[in-house]
Amino acid sequence: MVNALQAIRGMNDILPAQSSVWQFAEDTIRAVLESYGFREIRMPIVEKTELFKRSIGEVTDIVEKEMYTFDDRNGDNLSLRPEGTAGCARACIQHSLTNKQVQRLWYTGPMFRHERPQKGRYRQFYQVGVEVFGLEGPDVDAELLMLTARLWKRLGLEQLSLQVNSLGTSEARDRYRGELVVYLKTVFDQLDADSQRRLETNPLRILDSKNLQVQALLEEAPKLADFIDEDSQAHFETLCALLDAAGLDYDINPHLVRGLDYYGRTVFEWVTDQLGAQGTVCAGGRYDVLMEYLGGRATPAVGFALGLERIIALLENQGARVPDASPHLYIVTVGEQAQRQGLLLSERLRDALPKLRIVTHCGGGSFKSQFKKADRSGARYALVLGEDEVQRREIGIKPLRERKDQETVSYDALDGRLAQLFDW
Repeated sequence: MVNALQAIRGMNDILPAQSSVWQFAEDTIRAVLESYGFREIRMPIVEKTELFKRSIGEVTDIVEKEMYTFDDRNGDNLSLRPEGTAGCARACIQHSLTNKQVQRLWYTGPMFRHERPQKGRYRQFYQVGVEVFGLEGPDVDAELLMLTARLWKRLGLEQLSLQVNSLGTSEARDRYRGELVVYLKTVFDQLDADSQRRLETNPLRILDSKNLQVQALLEEAPKLADFIDEDSQAHFETLCALLDAAGLDYDINPHLVRGLDYYGRTVFEWVTDQLGAQGTVCAGGRYDVLMEYLGGRATPAVGFALGLERIIALLENQGARVPDASPHLYIVTVGEQAQRQGLLLSERLRDALPKLRIVTHCGGGSFKSQFKKADRSGARYALVLGEDEVQRREIGIKPLRERKDQETVSYDALDGRLAQLFDW
């Protein structure tokens, strides 16, 4: 017997029973983004590896350890995208979308990183990315945070808290990085292995270490805020003032940094304590230098990414009310004429009442067996059609979720009666 194949570890199927909550989340996100004037862009899943080396940084964990990278038949070195911002920026440069234009763009789809799979962190994971190109003021930073707050409200999510920080310019970070490294070398033996490795490659990432001993050591370390340039500080203060005016609660987290080299000035995360170790649901910030890194014109930019798996987990944990995707009607037919008439009737109903979700029974069987399937489908009503009903041009309407008697209506009256039952 041939062994049954299974999905790759860390790459999961989304089954029909789970799809309704995914669709609810995706539809809600799309509606909120469109209400703020964002338009969808779709980019390839595969890009040249050089794109991510330039944007993310060659000495980051993502590029060094986590990307799915390969040579194709032409000898080109390619990678499955580990994140979406670099590809979106590349598309804007390639198609001249940002030449003297402001762009508000969003996208969704799978990303890929070869990490150790755990709840909320998978090798294929889904994100929604939101990017604004061409605006440099703190007002658009604030608007994006207001947008995300509105999104949580529309999704019905609670217990999400906002953390913000400023990384300043690259020059300010370089000065700070030097002082931070000097200090950390004095306590090198007390750092965990991960922080010791990062000290040589990306020392700022040590700031967001989850190791409590490392966090205690950082209490005595130089503070990034002391190195921030005046323009970045003014930008951040205005952002905080705008959030205060909007009544949006937030915490300033001086240890908040981003793992990607292109970030500067504003950075933020929405976090929760309901998902264990994977508590970041949304993260982003400014990346005003990225377009130049990729060969484009200097263009200010800001954006964020939402982790859809984590959104779904929160929706399920908090018992969010998700629209029912079950069929409205299940058409039960017995007899050759009834089966044929049932198929035609269902098409007519879809024309007359486009909102209807209808399953027409196929494959034969008795009334009893078909009613069992109708009940399992979750439909609110069964439409019952036998040979006698065909002759009389009538159809039975049997409630499946209420203890009510079946009623019989004529073909001509069916559309109106269904509209009444569903209050359309």
